[in-house]
Amino acid sequence: MKDIRELLIQQAQTLGWKVTPRQADQFQLYIELLLEWNEKMNLTSITEPEQVVEKHFLDSMTLLAWGKLKEKARVIDVGSGAGFPGIPLKIMRPDIDLTLLDGTQKRLNFLGEVCKALHISATRVHKRAEEAGLDKTMRERFDLATARAVAGLPVLAEYCLPVVKMKGMVLAMKGPGAQEELAEAQNALEILGSGEPQVLSLTLPGGEERNLILCQKLRFTPKGYPRHGGTIAKHPL
Repeated sequence: MKDIRELLIQQAQTLGWKVTPRQADQFQLYIELLLEWNEKMNLTSITEPEQVVEKHFLDSMTLLAWGKLKEKARVIDVGSGAGFPGIPLKIMRPDIDLTLLDGTQKRLNFLGEVCKALHISATRVHKRAEEAGLDKTMRERFDLATARAVAGLPVLAEYCLPVVKMKGMVLAMKGPGAQEELAEAQNALEILGSGEPQVLSLTLPGGEERNLILCQKLRFTPKGYPRHGGTIAKHPL
């Protein structure tokens, strides 16, 4: 397995983020586990180590660009999959209280092994995204909800805004089409309680554009939302 530690440290530095030797060790273990488990189950189509560094690790770290995540914040990664962006964020910000939400138990088993190997703590929850928003123990309980490659913004807003507390944030991780998604999501954001969204744009070392769509919750999400999963996908707000 290729050693990606020096590459990661250098490329993170170009974006203004310091990766310590211990954190680099954690990322090295993470990529080894990711590629090992990927042979048994579908976790990622990206398997070249350099591409994993850029398109998974550094991409997940773009959340740090927001710069306003408070100490010991409660963070939920909605549709965590192989752990992106939640686990890289936890490596870089070990103080956060992280919840990894996914609808597939096999993925959660993998995430449990990663957390154990990396000596990090995270709560793993086996639920569909819309189920979390209807669960009284999870609804409006988080300071930050984030998701990557889960759904278009109108659908993602209905998954994420219900679990965020008042004045909390949803950070949707998007590529070059962020402005188009934002235009399509205006109605959903208004109904679900978001204030005026902002877009933070970044460029990864390889030249790919990334956009963080920042939505602050300024009103309680009305009862009745989120709707049933099939309805959300077929009839976005």
